Amino acid sequence: MHAPSSSADLPARPAGGRARLPVALYALTVGAFGIGTTEFVIMGLLLQVAADLQVGLAAAGLLISGYALGVFVGAPVLTIATGRMPRKAVLVALMLIFTLGNIVCAIAPNYTVLMIARVITSLAHGTFFGVGAVVATGLVPQDRKASAISIMFTGLTVATLLGVPAGAWLGLQFGWRSTFWAVAAIGVIATVVIAALVPRDRAKPEPVALRRELSAVLHPQVLLGLLMTVLGFAGVFTVYTFIQPILTSISGFGEAAVSPILLVFGGGMILGNLIGGRFADKRLAPALIATLIALAAVLGVMTFALHDKIATVAFVGLLGVAAFATVPPLQLWVLQKTDPAGQNLASSLNIGAFNLGNALGAWLGGAVIEHGPGLGAVTWVAALVTLSGLVLAVVAARLDAKGRVVTEHAGEPAAAVACAG
Repeated sequence: MHAPSSSADLPARPAGGRARLPVALYALTVGAFGIGTTEFVIMGLLLQVAADLQVGLAAAGLLISGYALGVFVGAPVLTIATGRMPRKAVLVALMLIFTLGNIVCAIAPNYTVLMIARVITSLAHGTFFGVGAVVATGLVPQDRKASAISIMFTGLTVATLLGVPAGAWLGLQFGWRSTFWAVAAIGVIATVVIAALVPRDRAKPEPVALRRELSAVLHPQVLLGLLMTVLGFAGVFTVYTFIQPILTSISGFGEAAVSPILLVFGGGMILGNLIGGRFADKRLAPALIATLIALAAVLGVMTFALHDKIATVAFVGLLGVAAFATVPPLQLWVLQKTDPAGQNLASSLNIGAFNLGNALGAWLGGAVIEHGPGLGAVTWVAALVTLSGLVLAVVAARLDAKGRVVTEHAGEPAAAVACAG
C-alpha cells in the first residue's frame, strides 16, 4: 500500500472553473488502450482463429474466458506482490508483461500455446487498471474522481472503437497473427509513454499488513460491489463475445461489415463511459442503479432488433453506451466503500470482477449456443444476468442509505450536548 497523494499533488483549480486534468491521466489512458485492444480484439477474429487452429467456435470463445480468468486471479496476486513497489514502476513492469504476452500470441503454433499466452498477457490487466485507478483518483480533487476513472477507462473504449475494428481488419487482410504483432507494438509505445509522463511517487510505499488489506476488502458493501460488477457486466459479454456470429448469422451482415459495426459499438462505449463518470460524480447510488437498468433494457429489447439491419446497428451502439456507463459508478463504489489501507487491492479485485463477469458471460453465451436455446436467445439470457446485478445494486443502495441514517442519529446526542454547552 502507498501513502495517499497529498493535496499539493492535485492540479490547481482556476477561479470560477474546474481544475484542468493532469497529463498523467492521459498516459494511463494510452496504457488502457493497449490492454483493452488485446482483451477485445480476439472477438473480431474468432472465426479466423477457430479455422486456423482447427477448433470449434465455443473453444475459440474460451480464449476470452481464459484471459478473463487470468485477470481475476492475477489482479489480487500481483497487487499484493507489488504492494511495496512504487506505483509507477508497477505500471511500467505490467506493460512489459503485456508486450511479451502478445509477442507469444503472435507466434503461438497451436491452441494450447495461444491460450497460455493469453493468460500470461492477462496477468497485467487487473493490476494495471486497479493501481491505475488509484493513481488517477489521487491526481484530481474529490469532486472529479469518477471523471478521472472515466478518462483512464476511455483508453479501453477507444480500444474498442479503433483497436478492435482495426485488429479485425488486419486479421482479415493479413491473418490473425498480424493483429497480435500490432498489439505488441502498441505495448511498446504505452510503456514508453507511461515511463515518460506518469510522475514518480512522492512518498515511499508504506507496507500494510495483508490482514489489514483483506479486512478492508471484506466489508459487506465492498463485497456487494464486487458481486454486482460480476453479474452486472456478465450480460455484456454473454452477447459481445459472439457479436461476430450474431451479426452474420442472425442479422445477415457479411463478414466485411463486422468491423464498421464494431466502430459503432466503440463510439457508444466512449459516450457511455463519459456519461457514467459525470453522473457518478454527482450521485453515485442513483447512477449505479440507473445505468444497470439501462443495460438490462437494451439487452432485452435487442433480442427483437437483431432481425432488422438498421435496428441492429442502432442497438449495437446503444449496447456500447449502456455497457460502459456502468463502469465508473461500479469502480467508484468499490473505492469509496473500502478503507484506504485496502484501496489498491479492492480496486484490482473489482477489475478482476469485471473480467470474471466477462468469463462468465463468454461461458454462458457458449452454453446457450451449444446446448440451446441457441444463438438467437443470447441477448435475453444476457438481460436476465444483468438484472441480477441490478437487484444487488438496489440492496446495496438501501443498506448504504440506512447506514447514513444510523450514523446521523448516533451523532445527534453529542451535537445536542455541544449545543447545550
